[in-house]
Amino acid sequence: MSSDPDAPSPPTRGPLRSFGRIKSRALKPRQAALFDTLLPAVAVPDPAAGPIDPATLMPEARAVWLEIGFGGGEHLAEQAARHPDTLMIGCEPFLNGVGSALRHIDERGLKNVRIHADDARAVMAALPDASLDRVMILFPDPWHKARHNKRRLVQDELAVEIVRLLKPGGRLRFVTDWKDYADWALERFERTPGLEWTADRADDWREAPADHVVTRYEEKKLGDTPPIFLDFIRT
Repeated sequence: MSSDPDAPSPPTRGPLRSFGRIKSRALKPRQAALFDTLLPAVAVPDPAAGPIDPATLMPEARAVWLEIGFGGGEHLAEQAARHPDTLMIGCEPFLNGVGSALRHIDERGLKNVRIHADDARAVMAALPDASLDRVMILFPDPWHKARHNKRRLVQDELAVEIVRLLKPGGRLRFVTDWKDYADWALERFERTPGLEWTADRADDWREAPADHVVTRYEEKKLGDTPPIFLDFIRT
């Protein structure tokens, strides 16, 4: 290590990217237009600009939920429609997914959704302690190969950050259709102080919760197991 006090500091590196492609195909004209017309109105403030107070995004909100990686936005939009008094913050780096979500928001006239078209971890770092009532991670990229497991979204650091953000009694839901990722996530969440797994019997993780929203992605059955539902409470 250099002892020169004037030597430049090593570059600061952010978390490894936990998602694959940013864009797979050209956006449909309507979705592309919504990036210009709707997204500015529903975008989460740039987390690089400073702290984000959810109360300023929807002052009348009675609760705040965060969905990390909302895919095509079907689940996000349906939950927003079911809970109009809840602020739904959705983060998704995949631009085609963002375009799809904007279409859902526009078609359903949703006023309680805010979008971050990038990595959720930047928004999480900008949110204050105990500011969320619920965090949802549904079908994240499994990164199958062992050498790529370090790219999985669920890591010890993320679990600790979720605990910081959840209010006491707040909920975390993780859903995957890959057995290995379910085991991986359960191990990390269970060893994180402040999270308690709510399951009492096998059906608690085998059967979809009553408020679960089935999406087109889930219907494709791309994994190696039926969906596994892991729910946790912030103690």
